Parts: sequence; structure tokens; C-alpha cells
Amino acid sequence: MGFSREAGAECSVSHHNSSSVVPLAHGDPSHFPNFRTTSAAEDAIVDAVRSGKHNFYAPTVGILPARRAIADYLNRDTPYKLSPDDVYLTIGCCQAIEVVMAVLSRPGANILLPRPGFPYYDTWCSYNHLEMRQYDLLPEKGWEVDLDAIETLADENTVAMVIINPGNPCGNVFSYEHLNKVAETARKLGILVVADEAYDNLVFGSTRYVPMRVFGSTVPVLTLGSISKRWIVPGWRLGWLVTRDPNGILKKSGVIDSIIGFLGFSADPATFIQAAIPQIIENTKEEFFSNIICVLRECADICYNTIEEIPFLTCPKKPEGSMFVMVKLNVSMLEGINDDMDFCLKLAKEKSVIILPGRAVGMKNWLRISFAIESSLIREGLARVKDFCRRHAKKPLNR
Repeated sequence: MGFSREAGAECSVSHHNSSSVVPLAHGDPSHFPNFRTTSAAEDAIVDAVRSGKHNFYAPTVGILPARRAIADYLNRDTPYKLSPDDVYLTIGCCQAIEVVMAVLSRPGANILLPRPGFPYYDTWCSYNHLEMRQYDLLPEKGWEVDLDAIETLADENTVAMVIINPGNPCGNVFSYEHLNKVAETARKLGILVVADEAYDNLVFGSTRYVPMRVFGSTVPVLTLGSISKRWIVPGWRLGWLVTRDPNGILKKSGVIDSIIGFLGFSADPATFIQAAIPQIIENTKEEFFSNIICVLRECADICYNTIEEIPFLTCPKKPEGSMFVMVKLNVSMLEGINDDMDFCLKLAKEKSVIILPGRAVGMKNWLRISFAIESSLIREGLARVKDFCRRHAKKPLNR
């Protein structure tokens, strides 16, 4: 969710104008010069195109060298080994969501989704007539899953629960201990876990990133991921759906056959992008990832510390990963502001600052703010937010 490519580009080059739009709802960091992909990735694409060897129709599950390279890449985070047969290529992480929601749907079935969460899940659940049951992430506990709610919401028709880690839109990172409890809860309920890891390894806090597939022996895991965020190339549309099922439950239940069947009649990622994947992964230096993490950490710190200076906003937890943070809006302190939607509309009109209202991700009177933009834009945008709040304050503030 965020600005169009054209709008983002305009913002990135004209933000020194005080009347220009500041895109704090932006979901695509590639517009900004401090978030540029590595030349190794660009060279890999050029080489794949110029070779003339990758102009064919690809196998519906993806070409083998790309699947093998992704399996090897994901194996770096875990003690066991994925094989290429566990990897299915998709048009970005969004198509992976589409595949999973279609495969898991059946008459009467329901799925457990996080609140706040990523609205794309809601869309595809509705399209497939898969009932959504939302469980809360608990801000007072660092956005941990409300495991008691999971057990209350689930019944014999529940097929899976979705977790997003690192968190979009909360910026949280689940600990190993908490993920283990999630896995045990899912096992107890007899449901599988859909692990959205689009922001894998984009972490910069004290909590170590742990992929959910580590717990595949406890519960079957479908992992969704892509190169979009870690390599800062969302427009390249290369994602994956990975199965981790050492006990063979997904195979026996027909889920894997259904995934293959769905991919058989859906569109595929561009073949030259697939062909570039081995070179992209092999040639990207760790320095590139470290630099992106440093930029994210700096921007997240600026965002969090500035929000802390605005009495009308409360950030329950400093972001530790992804590119977003959820902030509570104290509407009762503001005059003429009805709710988060009203706040965002008037802020856009009066101050040319765009923020995503929390209701878009399931949380009324909250705001989702992106920090994956230029640091100067974060400062400028939040300064305007602070001034806007002061102008609408019911009582004058001392600071």
C-alpha cells in the first residue's frame, strides 16, 4: 500500500519545497536514493536478458536453477535443508498469498488472520469465500500474538493461521520462544501456519530473526517471501511459496498437489528474472544488506524518537524490523478530529502529509507510518504532523 510510482518519484525529488507532499504512507522505498538495489542484481538482470537463453515459457513451478538458488539461500537460516522441490516461484509475495488463499479455501472453512495485518489477505479470502477470523496482536506485549484468542477463535473448520514476521504493519520481530508457542498452539489445534516473511532478515533491533519453518517438525509451514524488500526491487515481481513439511502432512492432505495445480493455470514470473536469481543471490555482498539495515535503523530511530515528542501520538514499541510502525492516535486531545480517517484526510489537505489510517490495516484510531524513506522527509513530515496536532489541540500545550 502506498503512493504510485509517479507520485513517489515526484516526492523524492521535490521534498525541499515546503508545500510538497511528504509520503509517510509510502510502501516502496525504491523511489528514494538511500534505498537503491545492488549493482550485482542489476548486472544479473542485464546478463540474463542479453544471453538470449531465457526467452522461453518457464515451467509453471519455476525454473530449476532459480528454485535451487532460493532453497540454498533460505537454508542459510536453518539447520536442515530445503530442496528445490519445496520451492514454488510466484509473481511476488502477493501471488503467493493468492495461491495459498485459493488452495486452503473450501466450503465452510475459516482462517485466522492478524489484526493489524496486511489487507491483501482480506481481499483474497473474500474472493475465495474463505471466512476470516481475526486475532489480535497485543501492543502492550510488543505486538505478540494473542495465543488465548487463537484457541478461542479456532474450530474444526479452521485450516490455518497467518503470521507476518518481521511485522507489517507493526515493525515487530517475534522471538524464537514466542514462535515456538505459536507452533505448539497450531499443532494442538491441528492447523498449519502460513508464514509471511516478505521482510525476512530486515531486522535492526535486539530480537534475532527466526524463520517460522524452523518449527516445521512441530507444525506444517507454508512460507511466503520475495526479493522485493531485501533487495529493494518490488517492481521485479519475483516471490516464492515454500513448503516445510517433514511429516508429510501437506502431501497427504493434497495441499502440495493443489499448489502445483493452481500454478498450472496462473501467470508466471518473467523468465529472465527467474534466470537472474542465482547470480543475484551469489553475487550480492553482505555489505549491501548491512548498509540497508543501517539506513533502516537510522530512519526507524528518527521516526520513533520524533513521534515520542508528539503528545498526541503513542508508539507502544520501538520498531525492530520491516519498514513500518503502528502509532496510537489520541483523538480525545484533538478538536474537530473524529477518528483516524478524519485525521489523515485533514492532515493531507492542510499539511500535504500522507499517512495510512489504521483502519486500513484493522486498527481504528491508529496510524501506520513508514520510515523506509529519506530521513529528511521523516523529519519534515513529522514536524508537520506535530504542528497540525498543535493547531487542532483542545488545550494549549506547554511544549
